[in-house]
Amino acid sequence: MIAIEIREPGEPDVLVPVERPIPVPAEGEVLIRVAAAGVNRPDVFQRRGRYAPPPGASDTPGLEVSGTIETVGPGVTGVAAGDAVCALVSGGGYAEYCVAPAPQCLPVPRGMDVVTAAAIPETFFTVWTNVFQRGRLQPGESLLVHGGSSGIGTTAIQLAKARGARVFATAGSADKCAACERLGAERCVDYRTSDFVPVVRELTGGRGVDVVLDMVGGDYFARNLDVLAVEGRLVEIATLHGVKAEVNLQAVMARRLTITGSTLRPRPIADKAAIASELRQHVWPLLEDGTVKPVIHARFPLRDAAEAHRVMESSVHTGKLLLTT
Repeated sequence: MIAIEIREPGEPDVLVPVERPIPVPAEGEVLIRVAAAGVNRPDVFQRRGRYAPPPGASDTPGLEVSGTIETVGPGVTGVAAGDAVCALVSGGGYAEYCVAPAPQCLPVPRGMDVVTAAAIPETFFTVWTNVFQRGRLQPGESLLVHGGSSGIGTTAIQLAKARGARVFATAGSADKCAACERLGAERCVDYRTSDFVPVVRELTGGRGVDVVLDMVGGDYFARNLDVLAVEGRLVEIATLHGVKAEVNLQAVMARRLTITGSTLRPRPIADKAAIASELRQHVWPLLEDGTVKPVIHARFPLRDAAEAHRVMESSVHTGKLLLTT
């Protein structure tokens, strides 16, 4: 099969197509003939040598795929050869074939083509576990999404809106803000021209929001605390501006704030299976009736992975980037 290899840490050109043996599914795994793979920011970090695969995972990048199950390994139940699925994986997605734990496979939503389904797993697993499990967002509450035009952001805006929350967002241009508002954000703040804290506080009558989903970290941390309401929850999922920040503990205590966060890739299969089960129950109906849709900016042939990474790092995109086989 053709797979994309990281020749050495570096710029996008280190992503090169190579021939590799088709992997063999182990116990509890399935082999997927890949139709498409999602491109995500962690893939860029891995390419740069800053995000090593977990022990036992493929060194080929790619954290989500869609396609058709080719074969199943020993002990697999619930899915079978020929099923059209999308799957969360710990690596190996940039290839013509990929193995995935069977519990991390979900059926392609009815009415959706198999390539589009590749845009679902990484962002929907991430948003569900962070916004709704850890952030405990409830109908009638409010959410601020940073990076609203990203794959994570476009997913969070739609899901929160569909589940009855008020949604605010930040993004880096007027066009991106307009896209976020079309998806359901009540207001998207252009962070290049405005400070989101006073804008969101004014829009909420001075109260602030119940949940902030943050992928920035660093200098955003204190401002995220400032924009939270009493009993608010800050959920950290990435650190694009740095891993360290000062905390005003009096603000945390006075407003009874919760600071949490998570990573997804290293978590055990059982955890991801539990997320998959909740997605099937609560989110798949929204995907199947069209209430929520993956936002796809562009599709690239698998061999053009380097170009997809260049687009990812330019930040001109809104939504997801896919590689097709």
